[in-house]
This record gives sequence, C-alpha cells and structure tokens, in this order.
Amino acid sequence: MATVKLIEVIEKEKLINLTPDIDISRIKIKQPDINRPGIQLTGYMAHFDTARIQILGFVESSYMQSLTEEEREVAYPKLLALGAPCYVFCRELQPDATFLKYAHEYGIPVLMTKQATSVFTAELIRWLNVRLAPCISIHGVLIDVYGEGVLITGESGIGKSEAALELIKRGHRLVSDDVVEIRKVSEETLVGSAPDITKHFIELRGIGIIDVKTLFGVSSVRDTQNIDLVIQLEEWDKDKEYDRLGLEEEYTEYLGNRVVCHRIPIRPGRNLAIICESAAINHRQKKMGYNAAQELYNRVQKALTSRRGDDDE
Repeated sequence: MATVKLIEVIEKEKLINLTPDIDISRIKIKQPDINRPGIQLTGYMAHFDTARIQILGFVESSYMQSLTEEEREVAYPKLLALGAPCYVFCRELQPDATFLKYAHEYGIPVLMTKQATSVFTAELIRWLNVRLAPCISIHGVLIDVYGEGVLITGESGIGKSEAALELIKRGHRLVSDDVVEIRKVSEETLVGSAPDITKHFIELRGIGIIDVKTLFGVSSVRDTQNIDLVIQLEEWDKDKEYDRLGLEEEYTEYLGNRVVCHRIPIRPGRNLAIICESAAINHRQKKMGYNAAQELYNRVQKALTSRRGDDDE
C-alpha cells in the first residue's frame, strides 16, 4: 500500500507546525480522503475514520470557542484519544491552549495553514489522490504531443527512444523513457511519470545516455502527464492484416482503465515521429467530436445511396 510521509504534506502545503515537540518523522498518510470533525466535537464518534487527516475550518473553530472550559476538558480528550495523523486549522485559526495540551498528551500534531478551508481541502485531496494512487511500472516511452499524453510501447530495440528524440526535436515534451510509472488517479484518468533515477534521461543504442533537459532546455520535459493514447510499435508482418480505416477503436488496459491503442507496423522508411503526431492530433480531434473515418464512411454511404437512386431512375 502506498503511503505519504506527513513531513511531505507539510512541505508541499507549506503548513505551520504548532506542536514542534511532537515527533512526526514516522507518521504516514494512507488515505487520500479527509475529515472535518465537527460532529465528533459534539461527542458522536461512530464511523470516525482515524486514518484521515482532520481539517478544522471556521465553523469547527467557532464551535470550539463557544465551549466552556469544562466542556473542552470532556470533548478534547475523548476526540484526540482516538488518534489521527494530524489536525489542520485553516484560515490561520488558532487552537486554544486546552486543545494543544491534549494534542501533546496523545502525540497528535497540530498544524495551521493560511488557506481557506475549501481551497486547502480540494488541493490536498487532489495531491494525495495522485501520490496514493495504485501504481505500476511498464516498459515504454511517454511523450506530451500537442497536449496529448502518448505512451509508446513495443519490444526492446524497436525504436521507441529514437521516435521520442525526434518528437522532442519537433517541440514536444518528454515525460519518461524506458520505464513509465502509471498511477490510477480516478476511474477515468491514468497519470504517467518517470522514476526519479531516470527522469529526463534517454538511452540511445550506440550513443548511450543523453540528458534531454540539458540538451534541449526545460521546455522539452515535464514531470507528469495524463495517458490519453497508446501507440504500440511492432515489426511489419506482410501476412498480417492492418486496420486501414480506424472505424473501430482498439483499447489496452492499465489498472482497470481502458486507453485507446494504435498498433503501428514498423519498416524502413516510415517516419515514426510524424505518425505519432498525426495519431495524437487525430485522437484530439475525435475527443472534440470529429471522426475522419466516420466522415469517410458517411460520404461513401451517401454516394452509394445516390448511385442507387440514379440506377432506379
């Protein structure tokens, strides 16, 4: 199971630690969801998920301020004794001394952010969803081509890296070469990235390792990209029938999500970079509602219908 260290959350969201004496080095986040413990402050603890980050906004803070000291002495230990990765106060709202006392007693970090509650919550959930998403590693190359994430796969040595290098020279951006880490962010979205050790590097047989970021500049690389299209390269087989119209989409599946897949036969003289560009543009055009193959089919059907009408006359 993927986890995120609390220290990473603090650094990413620029949170202020109000309990620096508590050791947070071993605290890890396992769930991307959060909880706002308003009803728990009133004493109702059923279904309270202690694995979630607890966020307190203006409403929760106002309720806490309305409590008498005797009520706080009852509510706070009952809540904090259950445990949680941390409590985050938004809008620079300050917890009272009693809350901090019991937070120290039970070893629960209390943090603070300047951000509004809804903005902070949305950003935190988005980031945790990416970091905690199910992840696999596959052999391939991921390129951002005209804003479409194109995953190029195929057997080792077939020309994936060479195609990627040509695409980079044509102004597109490298995400990962050789190994692509794929995360399932949602039921519709797969996000690809490079392992830290190989980020921005490409291996070219006969030349070796090249640093794309250094050679072509920062505009030639990016850290992550949604995977919109898969291009599977394979050796040309003269006895095999290849799709020449594209009326029916082929798909491949990663982590339960289907992605449109084109199988491209390779033989000398075929410009892979232009083929990948054309596939990306065509895929984007389909998403915008225009299908060239369907348009051709409609024209052929219209011509046949017109010819039959002429023959009947």
